[in-house]
Amino acid sequence: MVYLMYSTQNDTDQVPSGPSFVVVVAIDFGTTSSGYAYAFAKEPECIHTMRRWEGGDPGVSNQKTPTTILLTPDRKFHSFGYAARDFYHDLDPSESKHWLYLEKFKMKLHTTANLSINTDLHAANGKRVKALDIFAYALAFFKEQALKELSDQTGGEFDNSDVRWVITVPAIWKMPAKQFMREAAYKSGLVSRENPEQLIIALEPEAASIYCRKLRLHQMVDLGTQTTQNGFSPSDNVGSGMSQAKEHVRRNRQSRTFLVENVIGELWSELEEGDRYVVVDCGGGTVDLTVHQIRLPEGHLKELYKASGGPYGSIGIDYEFEKLLCKIFGQDFIDQFKIKRPAAWVDLMIAFESRKRAAAPDRTNPLNINLPFSFIDYYKKFRGHSVEHALRKSNVDFVKWSSQGMLRMSPDAMNSLFKPTIDHIIQHLTELFEKPEVSDIKFLFLVGGFAESPLLQQAVQNMLQGRSRIIIPHDVGLTILKGAVLFGLDPSVIKVRRSPLTYGVGVLNRFVEGKHPPEKLLVKDGTRWCTDVFDTFIAADQSVALGEMVKRSYTPAKPSQQVIVIHVYCSEKENVGFISEPGVRKCGTLRLDVSGTESTAARREIQTLMQFGDTEIRAMAVDVSTGRTVKASIDFLSH
Repeated sequence: MVYLMYSTQNDTDQVPSGPSFVVVVAIDFGTTSSGYAYAFAKEPECIHTMRRWEGGDPGVSNQKTPTTILLTPDRKFHSFGYAARDFYHDLDPSESKHWLYLEKFKMKLHTTANLSINTDLHAANGKRVKALDIFAYALAFFKEQALKELSDQTGGEFDNSDVRWVITVPAIWKMPAKQFMREAAYKSGLVSRENPEQLIIALEPEAASIYCRKLRLHQMVDLGTQTTQNGFSPSDNVGSGMSQAKEHVRRNRQSRTFLVENVIGELWSELEEGDRYVVVDCGGGTVDLTVHQIRLPEGHLKELYKASGGPYGSIGIDYEFEKLLCKIFGQDFIDQFKIKRPAAWVDLMIAFESRKRAAAPDRTNPLNINLPFSFIDYYKKFRGHSVEHALRKSNVDFVKWSSQGMLRMSPDAMNSLFKPTIDHIIQHLTELFEKPEVSDIKFLFLVGGFAESPLLQQAVQNMLQGRSRIIIPHDVGLTILKGAVLFGLDPSVIKVRRSPLTYGVGVLNRFVEGKHPPEKLLVKDGTRWCTDVFDTFIAADQSVALGEMVKRSYTPAKPSQQVIVIHVYCSEKENVGFISEPGVRKCGTLRLDVSGTESTAARREIQTLMQFGDTEIRAMAVDVSTGRTVKASIDFLSH
């Protein structure tokens, strides 16, 4: 089939805004922890974070709940979060091996190269489950929790159709992963396919940025100032800055260091027209970097450089710990233990988590990690000698055995577990700051759960050497959640984005001697055509305004044709000549359903409008001769 393309002008058409909603509920579906927050459209400045969860961990503030899910042996949803973890933990090992327990599964959407609706995940017992089911179960759980809380708040049955839902995803996620989240939302009943605009996909660092630009100074810990802020000098000691600040607020309730969460203040006095800042979102799975410029007085944001980052979240530290255990006790034992005693393995990782949070640059005393009894017991059965013996025999000298049945790690041992992950982040930041678009950065906002780590804070400070001020919002783990609510209330706040990839389609152009390679020549009905020409819709890192449309016209090859299917290609390179070049891959399909639009016109022209300025790519189409809308969709998940 040959589609001729002849209209390439780009016009800007404003997209009509959707229906109004009574409340916006944002779900932060994180790699390690999740939660939701909401605000009523009538009181947009009052953001409510979800009620306290049952069963929090010691040493971890339990506003969010772990992203863990438990299915019964017959694969029905049982529980989510702390409830799932505690129930799974209390099962008898003979029973627990039949139950399906999943954690840290969100990263699968980032790491799977050819993600599809049928992608699988592995539960703790090694069994496979459909990723789409798990994500849908989790979203259905949040839907139920949030609607229950809203019903209690308003004193009546709260209707889902009054809610605009927002789900956050990393900005570095590719389109298939974003579409996967949307499919899971449809499956969970969060929204229906008929009302796609009831769900907005928000990008995590963007959400953080929207929230950060509204902060008042007393809601932040500023790591960069040498002066004392309200009687508290953060430069004394970076690591204890957070706890010191909290202690300071406790001691001196009148102090305005960083109190009141609710008042999202007016744009804070230090941000001026045209100021640039970087948001570094350090989560459990990914690290996401976004560069924004602010436009006053409305506080609209413009993206200056395409989102970047990578899988350098805090779970990298957990993997290093696992590698350390393998080094001491043997990979074969750890692999067996995880499958045979999955609940005890989860326990061990929880014990590690609370010690991980105690790591700091200036720490001198060792960190003790409780080894579950079944670990010690199973090791003896497996190897025929004790855990203590293994530690003595291993050449890992900075991990010792303490008589209370604990692993004793020196601070250096713990810091070395952080090193690979932090090095990745710092390398990435260093490269970002070398880009010409990323000069004169006034502030660097450090957000996400991992931003609480004093080791990471110190590393970022050392790297910047005073080039920008580092600011950490007070409730750093909830920053994205609150920003996502603000984004749901006004999605048009981000006016300009940068396309992460170059998108286009393959077309035929008239063959020009000397310009086109001879192997691309195709002669059809006496006309010489050049095949495989890449027609660029949008180039990587190109600025694209919200609502801006890319227009193209397509003609069905045969008048009787019902569906036009056009392959969409993408590349990380900015300039692409042919779809056959290295680095260009087919990434999606544009489907135009032209059935029922037969017209008397000699040639039918289907005008397609594609929108790249939003968090998701959208398409619309019109039959030019009849003016009728044609059903258009872009699919990035089917291969």
